[in-house]
Amino acid sequence: MAASITRSISLPIVLSSLAVTLSVALVVGWTLLVLRNKTLADDIVANTWLLAVGIGALIVIMTVLVLFSVFLVRQIVEVRRQTSFIDSVTHELKSPLAAIKLCLETLGRPDLPAPQHDRLRQMMLDDVERLTGFIDRVLAATRLAAERSSHPLHEVALAGLARRCVAVVTRRAHQPEEVVRVDIPADLILVSDEVALAAVLENLIDNAVKYSQHHVEVELSARAGRKGEVVIEVRDHGIGIPRAQLRRVFDRFYRVPDEDVRTRRGTGLGLYVVSALVRSLGGRVEALSAGAGQGATMRVTLPVHPRTRALRLRG
Repeated sequence: MAASITRSISLPIVLSSLAVTLSVALVVGWTLLVLRNKTLADDIVANTWLLAVGIGALIVIMTVLVLFSVFLVRQIVEVRRQTSFIDSVTHELKSPLAAIKLCLETLGRPDLPAPQHDRLRQMMLDDVERLTGFIDRVLAATRLAAERSSHPLHEVALAGLARRCVAVVTRRAHQPEEVVRVDIPADLILVSDEVALAAVLENLIDNAVKYSQHHVEVELSARAGRKGEVVIEVRDHGIGIPRAQLRRVFDRFYRVPDEDVRTRRGTGLGLYVVSALVRSLGGRVEALSAGAGQGATMRVTLPVHPRTRALRLRG
């Protein structure tokens, strides 16, 4: 991480240094040339080569300064995202830790009834599972940003995997499984990495549940598409996504700047992990929404068999 930051900062510094050096050399060179050659100064229009060199040098300087400004803006945006991420991490860690501490202090009471003891124990297990899931997402995002690893491929029955993912997410969110309706043919099978595909589905279902309104209603569907592909859609009826933000929701650390989003837990990593995993599986993902308050649909398109697709692309 430190090496990446150093590289990203050093490039704008080098470019700006070159721009300044070129500017100084240009000014000094022109000044000396004019002072030593008065005829040249009197007939500057006739010396088109000098004008061409000057114009070219100025274009180079302006280009470098523009690039430097772009790099600077990107660094500022990245710093802001990381600051927001740190704030989210602090909130994500403090809430369950405080709850676990309170449960442990309560469990220390000698007169605690057995039913309450079991309830507090379950609450701590839920908080630990929430922390584990959060840490897994952070580690996955860090690993995906640093490297591209290959995936072990196996035949995956999508309907069964989807129902297992629904069970995991709804249990974690304290929702009945019925809030997520699964509409996937039982015979729909694709060759993929089951662990990576499960992470994609869990993140998408978790997002759909989290950003729903008071009444949670999510549809998870899949169908065989054209060109040997499978199209998976996770649709909710929640707070929606402004159209201008549809592409940016897959950026690392990015969260839509909206009050409804800020009031919900999150780090801006879930959809980034989804996007990176889907790309590594040879597919693509897109966000669809009619706007704020209109719900959202996450559509994932995957090849039925990655090797078949790779051969077709090479051909």
